[in-house]
Amino acid sequence: MMSTEETLRLTVAALMQLTRERQPDVAAAIGLTQPQLSRRQSGKASWTLTDCDRLAAHWGLPTLDLLAGPTHAAGCLPAARRPTVGTQTAMPLAPPAPTPPAPRRAAPTTTPAPAEAAPAPAPAAAPSSAPHTPRRTAPAGPLPDLIRDRVIAALTEAGGDADAAQAALIKSAVPDVMRLFAASRVGGRYEHSEFPPTADILQKRSQKGSDAIWEGRPKWRSADLHRAARAGHITMDVTALDMNAAYLAALKTWLPIGKLVHSEGDHHDPKRSGVHLVDPGEWTTPDLPSPLGSRQEPGPLWITEPTLRALIRCAKMDLCTPPKIMESWTSGASEGLLEKMRRALVTIRDEAIANNDEVTTEYVKSMYSKFVSTIGESAANREIRRPDWMHIIRSQAFVNLWLKAHKAHEAGLTVVQMSGTDELHVSGNWQEVFPEGRGLSQVKAKSIYTLGGNE
Repeated sequence: MMSTEETLRLTVAALMQLTRERQPDVAAAIGLTQPQLSRRQSGKASWTLTDCDRLAAHWGLPTLDLLAGPTHAAGCLPAARRPTVGTQTAMPLAPPAPTPPAPRRAAPTTTPAPAEAAPAPAPAAAPSSAPHTPRRTAPAGPLPDLIRDRVIAALTEAGGDADAAQAALIKSAVPDVMRLFAASRVGGRYEHSEFPPTADILQKRSQKGSDAIWEGRPKWRSADLHRAARAGHITMDVTALDMNAAYLAALKTWLPIGKLVHSEGDHHDPKRSGVHLVDPGEWTTPDLPSPLGSRQEPGPLWITEPTLRALIRCAKMDLCTPPKIMESWTSGASEGLLEKMRRALVTIRDEAIANNDEVTTEYVKSMYSKFVSTIGESAANREIRRPDWMHIIRSQAFVNLWLKAHKAHEAGLTVVQMSGTDELHVSGNWQEVFPEGRGLSQVKAKSIYTLGGNE
């Protein structure tokens, strides 16, 4: 059973979500500094009775209602303290349980949205394809509100039990993120295809196997440095850096809008995106990894749009010889298909980190990571089947990591190792090159070790 102190911290987090306030706002209102409030919310300091009285007064509640738990306090919060009163539940992220449709203001099937071309599977406007229509219903408020309201609902349903709420949110992350994506596409300039025909090279070669696409996942370390270290010729301090929310950052990438169309010839159209069979050329820079990652086999291979663009860029910087495109499967593309959803997730992630709200932080992480992992061919996601998007987003994450390595190299740092989606090992004063923190544009130091010496 939670203590009164733990319950109060949950209540404060819930009310901040409902009122759209950040820690500095609440701290100023009750006579504290933001660091003081943060310490109370993280459990490093205790809330005082005076704090409770001031919090209750700030939110217009009796103190005893504030102390009765997040569910009770949220129900007692005055309507005037809710910025989007009357519209918060108009587009819930929660799976559409059997609730009466009558309270909804607009009939989903008759929303006067721009006429959409019938979704790909259109069997004579059969009712079975209807689930696609309500997903296009415009949200009543800003996209971040959909995530905030879902967290509040989960905490309320769990009676303030943070662990239970977090488990429930993670369990519903896939349908929730797909509803968020659908809401983000309302009024979009392009109507993307959700189930286009899949090109052969994107089809798995066996039930548990993979398709023919090489994503460029890195697994590299400087052979010269490690050879010299083993021989005892060098000793250097190395910091393993962690790139924050790599897949969330990678949602900003050029994605094909419609079905992929085949073409041949060594021509790259920057307004299109897809997958390409290329002869990658020769990598001529031994102190930097190639954007192709850990591939060792010579000869042509199928790569994604981000990897191709990275190789073309590297060739212009004389880091490699130019890649030669042999054939492609592409479609007209946009870099903004996921941008509204990405911004909403970034906004909520930043708020959750500032408020030490691990429930929301883990929920957001589950949303974007499961979006990427299930949009290919997963039984967990029946709203979309775009293996090309899945490969492209993953490849973009690897390219983003490569760009960090190149930035470090250009700034005079020694790149020692690069691996996975988010790990970069460098030697030198990295704080002068990368901002430190948990933000999307920041990095964290995972560990420090010495290369050479006694190793």
